[in-house]
Amino acid sequence: MKMIRKKTKKIKVGELYVGGDAPITVQSMTNTVTQDIENTIRQMLELEKHGCDIIRVAINSDEDARAIKEIKKHIKMPIIGDIQFDYRLALSAVKYGIDGLRINPGNIGSEQKVKEIVKACNEANISIRVGVNSGSIKKEYLEKYNGVNENSIVESALEQVNLLESLNFNNIKISLKASSVPLTIESYKKMSEIVDYPLHLGVTEAGTPWRGTIKSSIGIGALLSMGIGDTIRVSLTSDPVEEVKVGKEILKSLGLRKEGLTLISCPTCGRTKINLIKLAEEVEKALEHIDKPITVAIMGCVVNGPGEAKEADIGIAGGVGEGLIFKKGQIIKKVEEEYLLEELLKEIDKL
Repeated sequence: MKMIRKKTKKIKVGELYVGGDAPITVQSMTNTVTQDIENTIRQMLELEKHGCDIIRVAINSDEDARAIKEIKKHIKMPIIGDIQFDYRLALSAVKYGIDGLRINPGNIGSEQKVKEIVKACNEANISIRVGVNSGSIKKEYLEKYNGVNENSIVESALEQVNLLESLNFNNIKISLKASSVPLTIESYKKMSEIVDYPLHLGVTEAGTPWRGTIKSSIGIGALLSMGIGDTIRVSLTSDPVEEVKVGKEILKSLGLRKEGLTLISCPTCGRTKINLIKLAEEVEKALEHIDKPITVAIMGCVVNGPGEAKEADIGIAGGVGEGLIFKKGQIIKKVEEEYLLEELLKEIDKL
């Protein structure tokens, strides 16, 4: 069944578009000190290699903002500056070439300070992401709606959006994150019914790679399956590269992204006579950087091999100390177990 995305406003972020008919993008955030230019560039290049579309950096000082000018000489993907409290850092980031800002207008201070940010962004054609999460809801909305829920989150965000709109600024995208998956889903659903701005999806503080991947996949995946969402960030307590890998896999599993490897592998059972777990892990690692839109199947036996996985572009079906390599369900060769990985990679190179 084809998912129908909600039509949202299309905005530009660097050389990319977010919203409208633009592809759903995957984001991450560096964990380096931004003014450490060498390490920040190194991490960004690694993220680009793994398919990151947009990267966010913390701007905690004027030195961080100044670093953007040099970093951009080496990086293709758009860079978003994350600003907290000090409006002067937003102005400085714009001055040195940032491609977008993430702010909570409510913690910037006076309306005049927000006005100055809006003026700079309008002149530079830079978008602003209004970011509200379950920990940054205004007290009046907590009282009005009896605590943290989708109503208090959405209204808190709408106040910030309305402020920007009152200043004739609508180059906006919105995020409404909570660490609770049901609350995240309900908040985005509610906001999606009210506005047509692009929505940045994520489950905040999702946790370690194992738990965080599960929470993010359920939360982000559920919303995307409803047609909600224009860009995503998976938040993990881990290397940012892992966030990108999970984000891309979420999109691929829903048929929303075609680039790169799709790996199919069966659960082991009593019929499996090769080291399937090790082989599947080795194949996944060997093909980590592949950009061909191919499906590879690693199956434990002939029952689950060319038959069930016949739609795969190429695959392995295990036997006793050996395996069959097949393409589109047709067996092309029999190979001893120790050479299966090597022969599979040779055949993939021919695709």
